[in-house]
Amino acid sequence: MFYEISKWLDDVLEDISNTGIPDEVIAFGFNLYDDGDDNWSMELIGASEFDTDDEDWLCNEVTDFDTRDAPFQWCKKAEWEEILNEVICLLNRYLESGKYADILKAKSGVGVGFVDGNVKILYNRNTF
Repeated sequence: MFYEISKWLDDVLEDISNTGIPDEVIAFGFNLYDDGDDNWSMELIGASEFDTDDEDWLCNEVTDFDTRDAPFQWCKKAEWEEILNEVICLLNRYLESGKYADILKAKSGVGVGFVDGNVKILYNRNTF
């Protein structure tokens, strides 16, 4: 699945590199959704806050970079915890070697989590 997520992210981030990131965006977040019937989706948002002590920072969305209308979608029979762990591994891999990882790492941080769930910090510029 790494190839599929990388392709989606490459397309999204290439568009972002061409159109620019709103000045208010200081962090990126990946929102995960359980769409039912073993279907899952993920969107990328830009947030105006980043706080490792307050998981509500992802609620301060500035933009969804048009990914709400074109999310990454897949089907897998699994519990949400397994999906979250798998996505964390895949996104960490992208942050290490992805074509446009530098765009994500140019801001204060990157997080991932299910909407209305806990946020896992994947990247914190202050610790690297």
